[in-house]
Amino acid sequence: MKYKLIERANPQDRSKVKWYANPVNDGKITQRDIAKEIVTTSSLSRGDITSVIENLLDAMPKYLLMGKSVSLGEFGTLRLSFTSEGVDTADQFNTNLISGVKVVFTPGVELKKSLDEIKFEKE
Repeated sequence: MKYKLIERANPQDRSKVKWYANPVNDGKITQRDIAKEIVTTSSLSRGDITSVIENLLDAMPKYLLMGKSVSLGEFGTLRLSFTSEGVDTADQFNTNLISGVKVVFTPGVELKKSLDEIKFEKE
C-alpha cells in the first residue's frame, strides 16, 4: 500500500504542525471490473455475477434499515450507527435529535489477517 506524507496541525496542540501518513488512492475498481475477474475463477457468466451483485446491493439497505447487521461471510459485517443529543428525561426525546447516520463496516477474520500482512511504501 502506497502512502504520502501530509503536513497538518497536531490535533492535541493546534499550534504545532506534524507530518502524517495518508493512504494513496490508486484509482477505482468498478463493479464491472470485479465481475470480469470473478468470471475467470467461476462457471458463472459476467451477467450472472453482475445480477448477484446488483441483487445484494438492492437487498442490503432493506436489512440495515430493519436494524439487522448484514454479514458477508469472511469479508465482514455491515451495520447502521448514529449519534443523538442527550436529554434529561425520556419524555423530552424526539427523533429530530438523532443525526450522523452512518454505515459501520467490521472486517471479517480473513480480511483482518490479510491487513496484518500489508506492506507500506512511500509514493
